[in-house]
Amino acid sequence: MRVAFLGLGVMGFHMAGHLAAKGHQVTVYNRTASKAQAWVERFGGQSAATPALAARDAELVCSCVGNDDDLRAVLTGPDGAFDAAPAGCIFVDHTTASANVARELYEQANARGLHFVDAPVSGGESGAQNGVLTVMCGGDEAVFARAEPVISAFARAVTRIGGPGAGQLAKMVNQIAIAGLLEGLSEAIAFGQRAGLDMPLVLSVISKGAAGSWQLENRGPTMVEGKFDFGFAVDWMRKDLGLCLDEARRNGATLPVTALVDQFYAELQRDGGGRDDTSSLIRRLRR
Repeated sequence: MRVAFLGLGVMGFHMAGHLAAKGHQVTVYNRTASKAQAWVERFGGQSAATPALAARDAELVCSCVGNDDDLRAVLTGPDGAFDAAPAGCIFVDHTTASANVARELYEQANARGLHFVDAPVSGGESGAQNGVLTVMCGGDEAVFARAEPVISAFARAVTRIGGPGAGQLAKMVNQIAIAGLLEGLSEAIAFGQRAGLDMPLVLSVISKGAAGSWQLENRGPTMVEGKFDFGFAVDWMRKDLGLCLDEARRNGATLPVTALVDQFYAELQRDGGGRDDTSSLIRRLRR
């Protein structure tokens, strides 16, 4: 397909690369033009100076930007992609954003004869590099069915959760679960180290039981070693948890652990750790 990809950050750069590798005709846009040029030099395809120029001939447009405002800017702002895309074009947004903006853009797309799917991802930079992301989608079933083979270029699991906004809500569930898991893992490792245990050995044992998780197996060893200069940044997690807490205020959910962990991450930010991996949560317990 003719695909445009808007946003070549930590995730988008690799996701767009997988699309090109699978044979799609990819045009990329990035706010910093040099990054778009670097992508073209590595993967081929072409770059465009604006989102509108990237989308004008596209059958499908992917976006992966920072937040709600960034998303509105590339889709509906000046030189936005909605104004230039041909009728029937499918927009697939991989930004972790609010459910409200997903519903808003779904309605605006439909009014213009376009289609919109909210499709946030989980799996981090390594998942994007290796093409094994998990993608949670919200939107119309028939539109999702057309978009799913394209999304699969960089994913191992692509699932429609429900209607508009459902993908973003599922991503919030994911982030709430991760926040609690990382706090529990931080406390467990800090406790074991204070007790003088061989924590690499302990983690290898408990990973095979009921305590096992992706976070334990992939982040537990680096937490023991105190390595945090990689992965999903604290700054990004705070943005995501803010979305979760805002949505909870709207739907009446109670998130006491999430709210507490959000405060802990705020402490790490104040200490200059905003770009460290979310597993750096354990640093609070080593002071």
